Amino acid sequence: MSRTLFIADLHLCQEEPAITAGFLRFLQRETPGADALYILGDLFEAWIGDDDPDPLHQQIAAALRALPLPVYFIHGNRDFLLGKRYARASGMTLLPEEQVLDLYGKRLLIMHGDTLCTDDEGYQRFRRKVHQRWLQRLFLALPLRLRQRIALRMRDSSKDANSQKSASIMDVNAQAVIDAMQRRRVQWLIHGHTHRPAVHTLTANGQPAQRLVLGAWHSAGSMIEVTPAGVNLIHFPF
Repeated sequence: MSRTLFIADLHLCQEEPAITAGFLRFLQRETPGADALYILGDLFEAWIGDDDPDPLHQQIAAALRALPLPVYFIHGNRDFLLGKRYARASGMTLLPEEQVLDLYGKRLLIMHGDTLCTDDEGYQRFRRKVHQRWLQRLFLALPLRLRQRIALRMRDSSKDANSQKSASIMDVNAQAVIDAMQRRRVQWLIHGHTHRPAVHTLTANGQPAQRLVLGAWHSAGSMIEVTPAGVNLIHFPF
């Protein structure tokens, strides 16, 4: 059966070996026979440059490169600096922050999802700042150890800031969702980022529509499977 897989928010890091092991098992069990795998951001907990010699990065690149299917990647808010060098090493194709797909007669919009959280004005200001190309080039030119210290400090600041925000502010804005779907003329939207796996029904373009949200891989796996028969959110143990 034709099937395309979507995942997001694994936040792979050395401190969580169970998630890495679960991801490698997922690649072995689920990808054979699939048409493609789409990773919708935050594959890694942090990314400070393609020159980071972290053995975990090399392990994941080798596993992805060995897959017998195309792998596509949309940057998340944690790994937005992942570049062409690592994409080549892992055999991934980098996509823009929004991508429309035509799959099995369905027109879908895929993204990481952070751009939909427009009520979180502080985060959106931060996002606009760190996505400036000149600032990214400046950061990547710094010594690796200095980048590591800066990234650690930024993660701590982010945790502190998020702990003071309401849950609703950090979720997507309903009108931003509808605007994105109508702008792209789609009836299905797939994203991650919020760590709130669910299937939401709504109306877009004057027709019934669905927004499917991937879960984070904290204690179990999460994927969305698109087939000619439908679009399904699936949870599974590591």
